[in-house]
Amino acid sequence: MSRAQRIAFIAPRYSEQGTVGGAETLLKALAERCAAAGRDVDFLTTCARDHFTWKNEVPPGQKTYNGVNVHYFPVNEDRDVEQFLGIQSQIDKGVRVTREEEIAWITNSVNSRALMDHLHANIAHYDRLVAGPYLFGITWFAATTFADKMALVPCLHDEVFAYLGIMKEMFLGVRTLLFNTHPEQELAERLYGTDPQKSSIVGLGLDPFDADPTATAKKLNLTAPYVMYAGRRETLKGTPLLCEYLSVFRERTKRDVHIVFTGSGPIEAPEALQPAIHDLGFVSEQEKRDAMAGAKVFIHPSVNESLGIVLLEAWLAGTPGLVHANGVVLRDQVHRANGGLWFKHYPQFEEALSRLLDDEPTRRALGTSGKAYVLREYGWPAVEKRLLEALDAH
Repeated sequence: MSRAQRIAFIAPRYSEQGTVGGAETLLKALAERCAAAGRDVDFLTTCARDHFTWKNEVPPGQKTYNGVNVHYFPVNEDRDVEQFLGIQSQIDKGVRVTREEEIAWITNSVNSRALMDHLHANIAHYDRLVAGPYLFGITWFAATTFADKMALVPCLHDEVFAYLGIMKEMFLGVRTLLFNTHPEQELAERLYGTDPQKSSIVGLGLDPFDADPTATAKKLNLTAPYVMYAGRRETLKGTPLLCEYLSVFRERTKRDVHIVFTGSGPIEAPEALQPAIHDLGFVSEQEKRDAMAGAKVFIHPSVNESLGIVLLEAWLAGTPGLVHANGVVLRDQVHRANGGLWFKHYPQFEEALSRLLDDEPTRRALGTSGKAYVLREYGWPAVEKRLLEALDAH
């Protein structure tokens, strides 16, 4: 076993405030734990903040946060966005594109020649590279150019882009794969034939916290029970379906159940549900935790996750989860944790939510079991041990 002392993490964005995507938050947290464990850690990222425009906003250069040396490199400004979007539209529609088109698509994705130049000049210095998520150009080019030192953190979903030939090349070529969950690892094995001996399940570590279950209701002057959702509001996350189902639930059962949202994006909901919606938007970590602790149920209807971080956080707050049965990863988490229920269609949603609202002993038992699971499997001591063993062993 060789110790990976000098490690470079690579991700499209970095934010000291933590207001970037889940995969980027994961890479940042893993980098900080490696640094805290005495490893020499660089974090290579772009000067972009906005994941729609990828405009260079942060000055290029180096800063240090929590023991991690963060290097900012400009995104290539000559990328052909029109070609990128044109090919992506074809892929989205399920049209089979050529390998040349796949390469053109990934080339005109988010890339940085300056970042690659840094890697070429310093690759001998690094014992290991850790990059993700899998969809971005800077990940693909770093992983395929320096495959023998690369630990890929793919955050893989069952989506059209995962079926591209260039993705199979990347997954099969890298030194090791670091997955978040068992279903994600199984998906990679099914799609690409990856070797389980070259992969590890690491995930994201979480620390236990204290929360006030009365704080959110007091702030909102709310006496009715509420359920909660946290994160982006969009079709892929299932929020329109959640609002539709909750509106029907209120109408059919005549129960005054409200819903608290944190996060970003428009909430698509029936008019009848509007009086029961409380949109807190972006909140502090403590405010989010308090809201989770006060919720009767945390509902996560997404079918496209590689790790349900907010579900894990809700369990730490002692709140059971309700997830969509087609969300393979979230359903697996709920099953392993014995931390909630799942639904496939509205009748199951109504039955599950009614039970969680009415059966207080079961609700508490599921929340307690979920919390124990997170502390055991996703507490930082366990995650850090898995991470460092994977980086050192492979």
